[in-house]
Amino acid sequence: MQTSQIILLILAAFIAYLIIKRYLQTRSINQYSPAEAEAKMRNSLNIVFLDVRMKQEKKTGSIKGSIHIPLHELRAKTGELERYRGKEIICYCKSGRRSLSAASILKGKGFNASSLQGGIGSWNLYKSNSR
Repeated sequence: MQTSQIILLILAAFIAYLIIKRYLQTRSINQYSPAEAEAKMRNSLNIVFLDVRMKQEKKTGSIKGSIHIPLHELRAKTGELERYRGKEIICYCKSGRRSLSAASILKGKGFNASSLQGGIGSWNLYKSNSR
């Protein structure tokens, strides 16, 4: 086998690993539609929303009462969430991808974390259609 073929095989294996890891990650995390998340919020005091978008993105609006910790700061600021350990933390971002990563980080630290499907965009669309 030539060196270039070995490199391609290693690259293909790495890509397959990332795809499988993402698939397993999404299966192990509850993902709520905006309607489900709002229903959980109405029916329970044990829910908190965590906005993991960048500071600039948050300026475009957020879910009322949510906490803001950008994803890139989450590992360092997990201690700020200790008072919410007994609650379910529903993470959200712009589209739902970063929130899955955030929920995975929090689950790894023992929190009850989930994700909002479709992010703030789907939330805003749901809210505008439910008026």
